[in-house]
Amino acid sequence: MAYGMLIDLKKCVGCHACAVACKEAHGTPPGITRSHVKREFEGEYPDATMHIVPMLCMHCENPPCVEACPTEGATYKREDGIVVVDKEKCIGCKYCMMACPYGVRSWSPSEHVVEKCTMCWHRLAKGLQPACVEVCPGRVRFFGDFNDPESEVSRLLRERAHKQLLPERGTNPSVYYLV
Repeated sequence: MAYGMLIDLKKCVGCHACAVACKEAHGTPPGITRSHVKREFEGEYPDATMHIVPMLCMHCENPPCVEACPTEGATYKREDGIVVVDKEKCIGCKYCMMACPYGVRSWSPSEHVVEKCTMCWHRLAKGLQPACVEVCPGRVRFFGDFNDPESEVSRLLRERAHKQLLPERGTNPSVYYLV
């Protein structure tokens, strides 16, 4: 099993429903984000273009955050490809935050640990989709097992043009953007 997500950049309108659903599902306080929507601007008025890029942990095949963590098992990759933080082992050094080329980890000052997207593994265990996928009004996000050739995510990867962020970093993220 290799869980991953596809995000359709042509359909996303930047409504932030994914970020709100994530905060609700995990009870994160203000300032702590596991999912957010980045807006990038290109050009100048009147020829300016805005690009909307939903961001979350990329759950990399080669996660630099795991390598950077000095505490064995505090940040690790599960067999299903999901990269998680064990809050009981995390010493709050923030090395994983510095190592992440995507900038998708947050510091929790109240708990003195690092927070990140877990692809809602607690929901997956109940047979549910991640909260951000379930709530998306535009059906922009797709979640599934890339190792299953019959899954929707595998089919969409075969049928649609797609990209990964920062391919030059060699992390091979499990989040793909349909273009």
